[in-house]
Amino acid sequence: MLPTPPPSPTLNGFCAPEDRLGQVLAGRLQLTGILGVGAYGVVYTAVDIQTNIPYAVKALNKLGLEPRQRKFQQREIQLHHQASAHPNVVSLVKIMDAPDCTYVVIEYCPEGDLFSNITERGKYIGNDALAKRAFLQILDAVEYCHSIGIYHRDLKPENILVTDQGMTVKLADFGLATADHITSDFGCGSTFYMSPECQTPAPKPYSCYASAPNDVWSLGVILVNLTCGRNPWKRASLDDSTFRAYMKDPKFLRSILPLSPELDSILKRIFEVNPARRISIPELRELILRCPSFTSTKAAVSTPPPSPPFCPAEYAFNGCYQQVPVPSVAPLPAPAYPAPTFELPFTQHSISSGSSDSDNDSVFSSSSSVSSASSTSSFTHVTLPPTHKAPPRGVQQTYVSPLPVSNTWFQPFIQAANLVKHVSFQPPMMAAPVRVY
Repeated sequence: MLPTPPPSPTLNGFCAPEDRLGQVLAGRLQLTGILGVGAYGVVYTAVDIQTNIPYAVKALNKLGLEPRQRKFQQREIQLHHQASAHPNVVSLVKIMDAPDCTYVVIEYCPEGDLFSNITERGKYIGNDALAKRAFLQILDAVEYCHSIGIYHRDLKPENILVTDQGMTVKLADFGLATADHITSDFGCGSTFYMSPECQTPAPKPYSCYASAPNDVWSLGVILVNLTCGRNPWKRASLDDSTFRAYMKDPKFLRSILPLSPELDSILKRIFEVNPARRISIPELRELILRCPSFTSTKAAVSTPPPSPPFCPAEYAFNGCYQQVPVPSVAPLPAPAYPAPTFELPFTQHSISSGSSDSDNDSVFSSSSSVSSASSTSSFTHVTLPPTHKAPPRGVQQTYVSPLPVSNTWFQPFIQAANLVKHVSFQPPMMAAPVRVY
C-alpha cells in the first residue's frame, strides 16, 4: 500500500516549461503549447507532424525525485493504462522515457474539462437530458475502474474532460488512484468531494475505510454540480454548518437547491454517512435512468439567489431555477470494451537516435521504433501490462466495508447536526480548480 502522495519534488536542474515548446519527440510529435503546470510536471498540447492529429503530453519530471515519488508516478501511469480500455476514460496512447522526464501521451480533448463547461459555458444546467447522458458515462467509467480493482479517489469535474459538444465525457487524472480495496489515506482528494469517512481517521481499530463508497460519494457531489451548478457544502465534516444542517434534516438540500423530489431521493442514498449502506453504482444507474427530471421550478428555496457580486453569471442557476426544455437524448448503449493492445509486462525497447518511423500512419504504434529528431536525448518506449476486460453489465460489484453496519462511528455526525441553529443557508459556488499534475 502506498501512502498519501509525498511532497512536491525539488526541481534541481528542471528546465522551464516553455523551454520544451517546439521540441519534436520521437521524430514526429511536436510540443505546441502549455495546458497546465503542476508540482510534478507540465501538460502540453502536441501534434503529430505527419498526420496532424492533436494529442496532450504529460511531461512528468524525473529530476530530484525520491524513490517513493517515482513509485507514485509509475502507479499513476500503470493504473491509467489499465483503465483507459474503457471508452469513457481518456486514452493513454504511449509512454516515452527520457533522461529528464517521462512523456505520457494521452488523448486530447479540446473542449476542456467538465468544470469549465458547467461554470463558464452553462452547458448542463437546466438541460436534464444532457446532464443525464454525461453522468451515466461517468458512472460507466467509474464502475469499470472498480470492476478491475482501481479506485480513483479524486473524482471531480476538473478531472473529467469533455468532447463532442458536451455529449461525451471522459475520466482523467489517475494521480491519486489506488488499487487498494481498503485504504488509510485520509484526506486524499479534494475537500468538496471527499466522503465523511475520508476526512479524518475514525477511532481505533477502524482507522481505514473502503475506497469504492468514497468514490460513490464524490459522484453525488458531481451530480449536484451537473444539475445545479453548485456544491452542496464546502466539506462533508462536522465543521461545516451546511453539512450539519443536512445531517439534521434530510430534506435540507431541497431548501437551498432546485432539486426535483426524485433527485433529492437519489442524493439521500448517495450521501449516506455510513459507507456500508451507501448506494452501489449499478443501483445508482437504474435510479438515474428512471429519474424523470433533475430540477424543479417549485423547489422550496429558503434564500433568494445571491446577487451578482457574490454569484457571477457563470455560477448562477438558469433563470432563477427555471428549467429549459430540451430534446430527449437516448441513454448510452452498453459500451463494447476494446481488446487489450499491450501484451508484454513492462518490457522496454531501445530507441535509435536520428531515425524516424515513416512507415506507420501514426507515431504511436506500440511496436514501432522511433526517435527524437530535435534532441540528442534518447527515448525508451515502455510497454505496459495488459488491460482487463470489464465484467458483463448487470454483474453486481460488491465491496466489504471495514466498518460493520451496526458500528456507531458516524453517530457524532448525527449528534452534531442536532446543534444546528435555524439560520439561512445558501449553497457554495463550485470551487475553482486546483491543478495538480
